[in-house]
Amino acid sequence: MSQLTARQLGFALGAEVTGIDLSKPLNDLKRREILDAWHKHLVLVFPGQDLSAEEQIAFSRNFGALEDNESLPYYRDPAHKEILLVTNKQIGGKPSETRNTGRNWHADLTYTTRPAKGSLLLCKEKPAVGGDTMWANLYLAYETLSAPLRDFLDRLEAIHDFSLVKGVEQRDPEKVAELKRRNPPVAHAVVKAHPETGRKSLFLGQRIRGFVGMTEEESAPILAFLNQHATSPEFVYRHRWSVKDLVMWDNRCTLHVALPDFDQTKTRHMTRTSLLGEVTGRVLEEGAAPQKEALLQTIASVS
Repeated sequence: MSQLTARQLGFALGAEVTGIDLSKPLNDLKRREILDAWHKHLVLVFPGQDLSAEEQIAFSRNFGALEDNESLPYYRDPAHKEILLVTNKQIGGKPSETRNTGRNWHADLTYTTRPAKGSLLLCKEKPAVGGDTMWANLYLAYETLSAPLRDFLDRLEAIHDFSLVKGVEQRDPEKVAELKRRNPPVAHAVVKAHPETGRKSLFLGQRIRGFVGMTEEESAPILAFLNQHATSPEFVYRHRWSVKDLVMWDNRCTLHVALPDFDQTKTRHMTRTSLLGEVTGRVLEEGAAPQKEALLQTIASVS
């Protein structure tokens, strides 16, 4: 039996795992070894994994129940609801609406009350050059902030908004309207303790409208600083894909971004499964973020 090994790829996160065929069933020892490596490195790269959809689903289920992608029903594999197609291939004679998926820093499904626990992305086809993905370590992003700023952030909730998915306005308007209806703005704590490691991390990204109880004007500079800080080069691993790479990441303590650094006429075709996460958010009523004009009116009414 081959020996599973994890070779560190980046200072902040990322490791290449070899000595395992993911198309075969996992025993308890291998599953535990993978989980330990996942918690240590946050992003695991399994090269040379020529998996069918059924095999990708079966491997993913070793780590929890899977998303059925009901929040994004238009982009699923028609034969496997657990598989989200991230592709620039034409679908039904039209350009795929996931061809530009992931173009801003984000964690998966944070605009729902139950963000993904983790995701597993398999590269089926790729351009000769580019199409890279980057991940950022949100543990380090939190731990390197000053104590007063950490104390301030510990008390905040952020408003995650589907409409801030970059490029969503280029998709079918009727589908987008339905997706916004399915995915109203959701509040999540800005700082979360990982349910398995207990380690605190930031929970943010570029799909946040503002902070609960604060105006967008007040929120914007804080968000800009935090996102810039969290994605600093020292916290980031950049993956240069090879066909048959399967990458598994912990969505609860990382951000990622898909780069448009390739010839868009060349095929980039990926299949993604996501692990069903814990319920950590709450749906917000419309107008949860106060506007400056409303605050001024309130002041005027009591003056």
